[in-house]
Amino acid sequence: MAKRKIIKIVEDKCNGCGQCIPNCPEGALQIIDGKARLISDLFCDGLGACIGHCPQGAIIIEEREAEKYDEKKVMDNIIKQGKNTIVAHLKHLKEHNEFGYLKEAMDYLVTKGIKVRPGDLMDTPCAGSGGCPGSRVVDSRKKETAKLDASPLDYKGTPRLDTWPVQLKLVPAFAPFLNGADILIAADCVPFAYADFHEDLLKGKVLLVGCPKLDDVAYYKEKISQILANNDIKSITYAHMEVPCCFGLIGVIQGAITDSGKDVPFHDVMISIKGERLK
Repeated sequence: MAKRKIIKIVEDKCNGCGQCIPNCPEGALQIIDGKARLISDLFCDGLGACIGHCPQGAIIIEEREAEKYDEKKVMDNIIKQGKNTIVAHLKHLKEHNEFGYLKEAMDYLVTKGIKVRPGDLMDTPCAGSGGCPGSRVVDSRKKETAKLDASPLDYKGTPRLDTWPVQLKLVPAFAPFLNGADILIAADCVPFAYADFHEDLLKGKVLLVGCPKLDDVAYYKEKISQILANNDIKSITYAHMEVPCCFGLIGVIQGAITDSGKDVPFHDVMISIKGERLK
């Protein structure tokens, strides 16, 4: 037992309408004696997909001592409910950036002979997540790009950002635009410091942005490892500033590539605080 976030039913507000039940794919809720009840800590991930579907506002998230959430036991319960419920659960995990649980669930489905295509997870955000439009996956690469490249002087200043989102935390490891891509991982400050960022670095690449000083580097390693595991990546370029705190991701990226067992070329680009490309 350890403290973690988990949902709580406020009984005085709950009228037993049951609207929360179909919006908990994990099967953690049931109507008992006219009230919604959390039947098992093991089934509740604490992410609150059910909250937005309670018209009485009777579901909240609290932090308390609870049994550790068990993804495999949840999947055993979900598999019985069919493909649509499986996909709903996987989307739920993806939209909340729970990529560790998502990988565990996908791997477990493989052992059960159940196939879920990455494309099944790429439409609307999960119910009740309040899915942010800013995290919706967008790939706007067009064949017309060739025309821009044919006459660069006519298209000076053309933006080269073709995919969205760009923040490393928000990009799903299963995003279709990652497969077969040359990836540019840029430290937050680089696009501001380097005037030729779009044309020199971003052109033809998929952008991922992060800060090795302010963000969780261990999380970044896990995320990059998931991207490598689930996609055929052509190359990874890391663009960073010359300041020491920016060097933290070099080893992380190289370590993730080594652990993947794949032969993915790695390129290191350094920008000075005066906006010059040093290498």
